[in-house]
Amino acid sequence: MNLHEQSAPLSMDQLIGAAVRHILRHRDFDRFLDWVQQTLPAVADPDDELAAEDLRRLGVLLAVAIWRLLPRPEHGFRPMPVPRLVDAAPCPCGSGARYGDCCGPDQQAFELPADLVWEALLEALSDAQLRRALQARVVPGPLLARVADRWLEADHPGRVPALLEPLFAGDLRRLDARYEPALDALCDAYDALDHHKKKPAFLRRVAEEGCAPLKSAAWQRLSTQSMDEGDFDTAFEAFRLAQRHGPDNPGTALLEITLLAAQHRDDHARARALFWQHKLRRAGQADSPVLLFLEQVRVDPQEALVESQLAFMDPLLLRLREWVADMAGRPLPPLDAAASLHHLEQRWRALYPVGKPLSTQLTVAGLDMAWQDDAWLRLLEQQPQAADSLDVLDDVATAIYGHPESSLPWVARVLYRPLLERAMALIRHSLTGSGSGPMPLCWQDAQHRATLRLLFRLYLQYAEAAEQAQAAAVLELLLELNPADNHGVRAELMNHYLRRHEDEKALALARQFPADRLADLAYGEVLALYRLGREERAARALRDAVGRLPQIPRFLLRKRIKRPARADGRPSPGLDDQSAGTGDQPPGTEDQAWLYRQAMRDVWEEEPGLLAWMKRQTA
Repeated sequence: MNLHEQSAPLSMDQLIGAAVRHILRHRDFDRFLDWVQQTLPAVADPDDELAAEDLRRLGVLLAVAIWRLLPRPEHGFRPMPVPRLVDAAPCPCGSGARYGDCCGPDQQAFELPADLVWEALLEALSDAQLRRALQARVVPGPLLARVADRWLEADHPGRVPALLEPLFAGDLRRLDARYEPALDALCDAYDALDHHKKKPAFLRRVAEEGCAPLKSAAWQRLSTQSMDEGDFDTAFEAFRLAQRHGPDNPGTALLEITLLAAQHRDDHARARALFWQHKLRRAGQADSPVLLFLEQVRVDPQEALVESQLAFMDPLLLRLREWVADMAGRPLPPLDAAASLHHLEQRWRALYPVGKPLSTQLTVAGLDMAWQDDAWLRLLEQQPQAADSLDVLDDVATAIYGHPESSLPWVARVLYRPLLERAMALIRHSLTGSGSGPMPLCWQDAQHRATLRLLFRLYLQYAEAAEQAQAAAVLELLLELNPADNHGVRAELMNHYLRRHEDEKALALARQFPADRLADLAYGEVLALYRLGREERAARALRDAVGRLPQIPRFLLRKRIKRPARADGRPSPGLDDQSAGTGDQPPGTEDQAWLYRQAMRDVWEEEPGLLAWMKRQTA
């Protein structure tokens, strides 16, 4: 960096960093002082209007302070005194007076935080010098986080736990807020190393035993983890604990806005942004950069969230974001566009490096290859009509779904969902234009799978956003197009009808799948008939259901019941997965019965007399 070419004043951090590098390179105080005196006029804020004499005095104070504080690698990481600087010597500011009568007294009052110099030194040290500093145990504890960050950036996460875990090994109450960066770096290392059990165990210990700022930081991390897993109830509970221990922490404000935006609660996010603006100003944080973010949230929470994360995002995702934005304004193609897309789809197939998911899966092995070569993305950018191809949209949706950052709320909101809604618009456009109504799309025919898979993905998006009416509409279309229901969506649709008391629709759905071995269909028919007052038919349907799936009544009738366990006494796998449905477990098993109870017992319990009637019928 050429300091004399800077168009704006350097920050104090930048100036100290350049000063430390100069000292390490030249090791000469007189030369260093000359450098400071030459540099200060070029980097000082012109609004300060300092006289030349004042700048010279400031240069002496700054140069002496940095020189005296800097740990020198060639001196065992101990600072070195300023040579020949005694009270009787001429003052180096050039005033002609003795140092003791000129800048010396001011030097005693001139304080520079030692951590600023240490931080600059840690950035300037070679790997060998850094190893020597760590072996000598001279690096201040809070600044070990800077070393960890350096290793993480160099893709050496395996080194970090050995460095930072000893910091947190003892009594956590001795650690103050300065150790929060170390907590963050250690968690980032655990993530990079896939230490999925070690990280939450560490965070919970800090949340229980640490000082208030560290407790707040730990709960923030736990909240974010729950949000990434889709467990927003747990995420909000962790957020509230983070706020309790750090009521004025800007990170807590960011967390709440992120949680609300991830659930598409934009109006609530705007209101909370206004609350946090007032709160942080009252707490003396009027200059916090978070305030600018909160101002952006009040305009557009989703866009503010994206903008706040730009520096950390995969550049390919950002390019794809531009393509998706252009796609949103693209008109629907003519109904006969399929033939003109054939050549484009052949080029796409040659460039896109990953195949289609197997069966009804949503991902495919080797997806990382799609994000290592941008040839397919360049084709999208060069050929806007690719947005008219369901086959292309299916592959792009798979690539987004499998991206390492797919759990970020903005990815679903800004990339994934608009792409799926474009696919839905294309499908409805095609169905409307045909004039003869939907034609069944057999899943066994591979050319139909892109359409059906895109619809299933859109259903999942609506369901996760609690947009039940839109989700049900997609399910109905899926069943209309694919009556064989290879995705098993009939279970979710049945439960949706029953929760909305659309009992006739529930019965019609049950008739489509007679003798079904999904608990939702078999017992959903019973519930619908009972509500409609057709108890004799309900009793017959119940006997049929019990004959197929005998475990369900026991799990519905008991107020409390333990979840099924394996032969070794451990819980059955998959039963804590909120996305699991009854169709994901073998028919007739206790696992299936447990999942159906979790999904629908509240509906059965709300119906007056229903559980008592079932108990009599199955006695």
